[in-house]
Amino acid sequence: MADQHHPKDHWTPEAYLTSASFVPSLATTILEWLNPQPDDIILDLGCGDGALTSQLKRRSSSVTGVDASANLITAAKKAHAATAGLSFHVHDCRYLARWVNFQEAAYTKVFSNAALHWILRDPSSRASVLRDTYAVLKPGGAFAFEMGGAGNCAEVHTALMAAVVRQGVSIQNARELCPWFFPSESTMRRMLLDVGFSVEKTEVEYRSTKLTAREEDGGGGGIEGWVRLMGARFLDALDSEEKKEVAVREVCELLKTVITHGDEEDEEDDGGMFLGYVRLRVLARKPV
Repeated sequence: MADQHHPKDHWTPEAYLTSASFVPSLATTILEWLNPQPDDIILDLGCGDGALTSQLKRRSSSVTGVDASANLITAAKKAHAATAGLSFHVHDCRYLARWVNFQEAAYTKVFSNAALHWILRDPSSRASVLRDTYAVLKPGGAFAFEMGGAGNCAEVHTALMAAVVRQGVSIQNARELCPWFFPSESTMRRMLLDVGFSVEKTEVEYRSTKLTAREEDGGGGGIEGWVRLMGARFLDALDSEEKKEVAVREVCELLKTVITHGDEEDEEDDGGMFLGYVRLRVLARKPV
């Protein structure tokens, strides 16, 4: 889940819990597509804190989680140290073939949830990620993943760009700061076919997603927590803490009326904040 291009590890278990804890709870469909079996050997790309990785282990023989965030891998190891057949490793998934444990035809299935839009951001390594994933699968092995699709979180993406531009970043540089790759269904299908996968199933879902509640003590959460965690690459382009804080406030204020649904005084509709998530799901297979 970590931003593979960012030298600073902004990802911490605390920040993830307060600002993005809804992510693993919304992975039901892609887990069904993966369909783990008792004899499966699974690789989880961008495993984050290991919450879903540990669920996979309950239904399979062994699971290996890989993520670029040392903070999240440390938390995953601590939380699941007693689970046999479950391991976690710090590695930049853009360069899977450089991983010390890289081995061709080692896994029956590869899984990824809410991580590939970070991992595939760099055009120069995009094809190699998919080639390396293809290589680690056994013949007949499945690659099931969910990631952001075209148009994902467009409102906050636009607001982040606008905020850093107002602080002196050029529009072109603001575009280049984007840490995500949100492909269309057809683009993703073509990329997979190009490296040899057969594509069995794809799906795009628009899912208005409720953000976590903002913590009153300033601990994070809400749109502010989301912006600080997910938008860190935009904010770090600014040359002072003051500019960063101004940008965060502007994004939050700009989006307030756009993403707030309902009325805080309405017991049935509490005025929560929602982002327009677009989820791209794919089930691909390495031919026998």
